[in-house]
Amino acid sequence: MLDRHAPVFVTGHRGLVGSAVKRRLTAEGFTNLLTASRQELDLRDQSAVDAWFAEHQPQYVFLVAGTVGGIGANSSRPADFLYDNLMIHGTVVHASYQNKVDKLLYLGSSCIYPRLAEQPIAEGALLSGPLEPTNEGYALAKIAGIKLCESYRRQYDCDFISAMPTNLYGPGDNFDLEGGHVLPALIRRFHEAKEAGVNEVQIWGTGSACREFLHVDDLADACLFLMDNYSEAGHVNVGTGIDDSIAALARQVRDLGHPEAEITYDTTKPDGTPRKVLEVSKLTELGWTAKTELADGLANTYAWFLQALAEGTARL
Repeated sequence: MLDRHAPVFVTGHRGLVGSAVKRRLTAEGFTNLLTASRQELDLRDQSAVDAWFAEHQPQYVFLVAGTVGGIGANSSRPADFLYDNLMIHGTVVHASYQNKVDKLLYLGSSCIYPRLAEQPIAEGALLSGPLEPTNEGYALAKIAGIKLCESYRRQYDCDFISAMPTNLYGPGDNFDLEGGHVLPALIRRFHEAKEAGVNEVQIWGTGSACREFLHVDDLADACLFLMDNYSEAGHVNVGTGIDDSIAALARQVRDLGHPEAEITYDTTKPDGTPRKVLEVSKLTELGWTAKTELADGLANTYAWFLQALAEGTARL
């Protein structure tokens, strides 16, 4: 179990995942959380990261920072997604080794798995087939991060572990219509349609693609659980094990924010991977399961979005 009073570095603390991890650690009683904004520390710069680690000497690291986005952003900026994430993972893992960090958790993504992987997707499906083309750069970087942690464990005996979350949502998400993920984009589309008095909302793709969604506070809880209870080379899937179609998800968001709206589909836009749901028995057997029901999580996220809009703090 982690020492609750030791220095803990949470990378990407202003992002969706990093802010949730910070909230969870604070609630758990951690007293020495270390953070650095992008302006204070460029995680792509090895010399800067080395200097920061040498100065602050974190004992534990939650490596949850990265360049992220939806299908549109991944398709239009593949070089950014590949380069930024490769560099961030490389610098932090290497600095953690050099500065004798006791334990590191690296957060990957379920997009590491083949496009047509057998469902639900078990950890062993990694590298068993071609990736989804629309986010290949991001997926390759995330796969490299897993292998980097495994390699430092094998060569240097570092206690570096990896977790692979499914699609995430929750407070602190990016609600950019072009660059964001599907769920926050849906929330914003329905809200803006209601505000404008428009009773039709168009969704990317056919709506047939199926996705699993995990509330970010559940992910943060799982990250702490793994840091306290898991020290093996193999990565661990984190999800609910339950999926639904994008069309069904859109109807749930509509019912929350704009019940009068009719949903239409822009079939010229890609669906992405046809189905993606994780096999989570490995984590369940370790003793952790997700707690937040999707309906409750959606209501919580929608309420947070409205409050952030009113305060001018929503990422749009």
